[in-house]
Amino acid sequence: MKIGILKELKQGEKRVSLSPLIAKKLIENKFEILIEKNAGINSLYENSEYENAGATITSKENIFKSAQVLIKINPFDDEDLKFINKQHILISQLYYKSNPELIKAISEKGATAFSMDAMPRISKAQDMDVLSSQNNLAGYKAVILGASEMTKIFPLMMTAAGTITPSKVLIYGVGVAGLQAIATARRLGAVVEATDIRTETKEQTESLGAKFISVENTGEESEGGYAKEASEDYVKRQKEAVNKSLFQADLVITTANIPGRKAPTLITEEQVKQMKKGAVIIDLAAAQGGNCEVSKLHETVVLNGVKVLGTTMSPESVSTNASELYAKNVYNFITHLTEELKFKWDLEEEITYETLIVKDGIQCKK
Repeated sequence: MKIGILKELKQGEKRVSLSPLIAKKLIENKFEILIEKNAGINSLYENSEYENAGATITSKENIFKSAQVLIKINPFDDEDLKFINKQHILISQLYYKSNPELIKAISEKGATAFSMDAMPRISKAQDMDVLSSQNNLAGYKAVILGASEMTKIFPLMMTAAGTITPSKVLIYGVGVAGLQAIATARRLGAVVEATDIRTETKEQTESLGAKFISVENTGEESEGGYAKEASEDYVKRQKEAVNKSLFQADLVITTANIPGRKAPTLITEEQVKQMKKGAVIIDLAAAQGGNCEVSKLHETVVLNGVKVLGTTMSPESVSTNASELYAKNVYNFITHLTEELKFKWDLEEEITYETLIVKDGIQCKK
């Protein structure tokens, strides 16, 4: 079976879907690996490293012509679709719920597609869960980015000239990214508070040394391990509970995403105006519309002295580590789906069922 690794063309993307180490492991399992020339350069993987692992460096056109399995990180784009046909099995983060036109286009090509972001939150799928592996790095990076934008340091510091009080950090959303953000901010010496619609995250928050801001929960629950969309009443009660901490915070990180839907608005423009000057908001959900009403993707908005940075869950700035982890997720997924270099197509198995979006041109999910 030939597996093709395509270069990521999305603006700002520096990751690659397979590292030389994982390419070598797949080759040891008798897979043939084709790598588009310079696909790993931005993750510091040279073409020669892939060749030394046993992979073949070739052109994009040859990969589409020769490979059965095509792997990317980001959704396949219009340029890719020109070359895709019914022989191809596509593996990437398709975000199928919010990309119906892409899924329709793949179906019309007669191809088969798996969506890595549709991985079920179950124990046996943990080592294939790209959302967890990538968001973990995003949570870390959000704190580092916030620290570089602040005009204060994080830790308590006692000097001969006087005492510097620790910074206050507020985290919205205690998923994988939020937990890593809490842990990183705590390690740097900040006083950290966090809030989440999922009451089960209270214990996790407190285990990392942060304070959990509780909001009376009257039926709001998680869905499949993800936060669900909150009711208007819950949003109102959350604002009332969190406002005091928000207005005192030096750094705020928002991480709330609902799969397949616009990100919930957690911080309004009016709330931003009441925050103290010099505060920084890192909005990790900007690509899905943003948790902060004023955030704009890949832009810094300054409102009443508060900096709002709209970014994404994709940790492109730590592309080497991110590529390593994504590649391991892919390796585990490929070995789970195949046996003796052939796909098992066990549609009653949960991982296969949840991630298979299109099979031979027929949509399995909508």
